[in-house]
Order: sequence, then structure tokens, then C-alpha cells
Amino acid sequence: MGKTYERIDGRLRTFIEEQPLFFTATAPLSGDGTVNLSPKGLKGSFAVLDDLTVAYLDFAGSNAETIAHLRENGRITLMWCAFQGPPNIVRVHGRGEPVFRDDPRFTDLVARFPGIDPTAHGLRAVIVVRAELIRDTCGYAVPFMSYEQDRDLHGRRFAREDDASLSDYFTKKDHVAHSLDGLPGLPLPLPPSPV
Repeated sequence: MGKTYERIDGRLRTFIEEQPLFFTATAPLSGDGTVNLSPKGLKGSFAVLDDLTVAYLDFAGSNAETIAHLRENGRITLMWCAFQGPPNIVRVHGRGEPVFRDDPRFTDLVARFPGIDPTAHGLRAVIVVRAELIRDTCGYAVPFMSYEQDRDLHGRRFAREDDASLSDYFTKKDHVAHSLDGLPGLPLPLPPSPV
């Protein structure tokens, strides 16, 4: 039986912070727009900021659907599944915003992720989510899977980019400045990284 939580603390917080993988879901306001579901990993790229606020690092990629949807309407759901141990699924439904490199809050937010080198993965933004509804469900049908380690491919690929070449990379991608549905995505040219 699912349970609603008032805040992210105690065992719930521990469960979320221990998971090596979570998923984000967003959608545009348009009824025929493209729903986006993305896996997020990389140890140390997620943080609980307070009892109702979480954040994760948004790295270089070939699209910016989450950013575009958040800029349009702010709606986001984060989900964690227990692939080991007792079955559990946790969802945080809330409002999110991308905090970009030129935002005065950016440097302080990045400091909340001490295990991550912000230059190694083409950091584009910090996604900050304020929880409006926190629920868990049983997860009885989620399979057991073993976590081995993070892949190093992303870090190796983007560590060789500087701010200018990273901005050029994003400019050449079809769905970074604008989403699949034409919504504004990542503002380009990419501002220099302050960290």
C-alpha cells in the first residue's frame, strides 16, 4: 500500500540517496506534445538540499527536453526504484527549474556536489526540484539487478571540451536550443562556467 510523506527525511532520504539511478519525467503543456522520460545516474550528481528540495546536475547530451519543459511549465516527477533489497518505488512530484551557469545561485549549488568535477562532464545546469507530493509504492514487480559501477564514457567524452567547444557542440545538435516540440531549451551560446 502506497504512503504519502510530508518531507524527504529519515529512511526515505537514505533510500533515495543510496540509489545509483533515478528517472525524470516531464511534458509540455500541449496535449499532443512529446512526453520525456530520462534516466539519470553518475554517483554524486544528486543531492537532497532540504526536506522538500532536491537537485541534480544536468550534463551535456544530445537534447534538452527536461530543460525545455521546465522552462515552459515547471512540472517534473522524479522516480527511484529498489533494484536490490526490499521492494520500493519512490516518486517526488514537484516543480523544477534549471539553474544555468550565468545564474548567481549556480556556484553555490554546484558546491553541494563535492564528488563531481563540474568541468569533466559538460555541466549545463543544476536542476532544482521543490517537492509538492512525495509517495512510495510497493515495487513488487521491479526485478533484482546488480549495480556494478558508473560508465566512464560520458566523462571521457566531455572532459576534452572547453566552454567554447561545448557551446559549439550544443549549437550543432537539433534538440538542445529547442525541444522536439520547438520549445526554448538550453540558452545558447553557453555562458562560461564560473566553477
